Amino acid sequence: MFSLKFVKMRNTLGTQERLKSKKLIEKLYSEGDSVKTFPLRMMYVQTAHTSEFPCQVGVSVAKRNYKLAVDRNRLKRLMRETYRLQKEIVYNNLDVPYVFMISYIGREEIKYEDLYLKMEKLLKLFVDKVKIKADENI
Repeated sequence: MFSLKFVKMRNTLGTQERLKSKKLIEKLYSEGDSVKTFPLRMMYVQTAHTSEFPCQVGVSVAKRNYKLAVDRNRLKRLMRETYRLQKEIVYNNLDVPYVFMISYIGREEIKYEDLYLKMEKLLKLFVDKVKIKADENI
């Protein structure tokens, strides 16, 4: 059976889809839940936001693990790219707005192909966890 909620979308990641609000980030880390697929961790919280998109996303890489800014920026760029290409996994399965932050928690950089697969697994885990939580609330 196929989903009737399929959304035709452009593979972009504009400013409306990026998490920039300090209040939302504080709420995310104080009230949020997490899903982990090493070397990625996603903190998320279901909350209203000003964007017209179903979710807002931020990416981060710890300065403790990557001292050079060029290395941190490269990893963040790769994470944004892998999310951008696979965001329909999340968009087609969400009914309520979410805010989430994807953090790179590994100490060694992995190849783009591996990061792509890990991001896919992380997004599917997130969708499954959200669906289970929604079923419990019904």
